[in-house]
Amino acid sequence: MQMDTIRPYQPRDFDACMALFDANVPVFFSAGERADFASFLSHHAAAWHYQLLERGNAVAGAAGYAIGADGTTASLCWGMVHPRLHRCGVGTQLLLARLEALRQMPDVRRVLLDTSQHTRLFYARFGFVVQQVTVDGYAPGLERWDMALDLSCCVPRAGSVGAVQ
Repeated sequence: MQMDTIRPYQPRDFDACMALFDANVPVFFSAGERADFASFLSHHAAAWHYQLLERGNAVAGAAGYAIGADGTTASLCWGMVHPRLHRCGVGTQLLLARLEALRQMPDVRRVLLDTSQHTRLFYARFGFVVQQVTVDGYAPGLERWDMALDLSCCVPRAGSVGAVQ
């Protein structure tokens, strides 16, 4: 059994994160988003608490969050898992780690995210509710689904969704 580790993004992780992004194009991200992601890593990763999940010596997934100016709303960003590891618990570990961190902040009551039609059901399993759908919102054939989670509702705590492999 391989041990998974979640740790903060470091500038030395840039190339591994770009490779992870590229592995998810064109199904989960548009190639046109690549420059935005590179800019995010270079300028905003720390402010967005961007984290990597390492499995073995490889980056298996990455995701971040930030708290809005009002202090009551958080947003999730740039969540991705290597396609070979989809449905292997990597995304679940990253999401539950972020939700647990946000639950520790008593003023945060709502979590927002935008995702595509390909991952909307993943987030719905954790209680995220669709707010809006934009056809071709990211690129032709790649819809944008805006979703929200009320943290005051019951949300699975880390460790409550089966054993992590």
